[in-house]
Amino acid sequence: MSLSHTFPSGQRLEVVQGDITREQVDAIVNAANEQLRHGGGVAAVIARRGGKIIDQESRAWVQKHGPVSHAQPAYTSAGKLPCRYVIHAVGPVWGSGDEDAKLAAAIEGSLRLAEKLGLASLAFPAISTGIFGFPKKRAARIFYRTIRNYFAQNPRSRLQQVRITLFDQPTLDAFVEVFPSAWDTPPSTP
Repeated sequence: MSLSHTFPSGQRLEVVQGDITREQVDAIVNAANEQLRHGGGVAAVIARRGGKIIDQESRAWVQKHGPVSHAQPAYTSAGKLPCRYVIHAVGPVWGSGDEDAKLAAAIEGSLRLAEKLGLASLAFPAISTGIFGFPKKRAARIFYRTIRNYFAQNPRSRLQQVRITLFDQPTLDAFVEVFPSAWDTPPSTP
């Protein structure tokens, strides 16, 4: 199962079911915590499959820059993964307050960082919808709105393909259900 939407500026959003650690894109996004400790969820799988270098570079990042914020993701090399980089985006824990804005900031920050790195393709997991408890349909709406707004405001972006790679069926079902209504309203203006 996959869905896609091409924006007026030519960039393409895809929603697919799969394993993000197998995505052959320029970078994948890791659903991280602010200390970049990859102990659970998708972060643990990415770190395990990518190798020790991801943990080593993550520790070095935090030592140099401090804790990672929602709006300013970190990045490391990808180790043994088939991509070039891992972008570590900190999503909100459900119930922490201002969760919608924090999730949107993590998504937009990842898109901006991919642009800064000169990337053409990027794959996201459903940030915060697993162990952080963010409601899946609500997250889907925020993902679609944030990506749509980013490309409306950056029509000449080098980033040409954004993929949301969803592992489990309930998350895929939620993102698929919300998908048709995501394009009904025009994007926000800056």
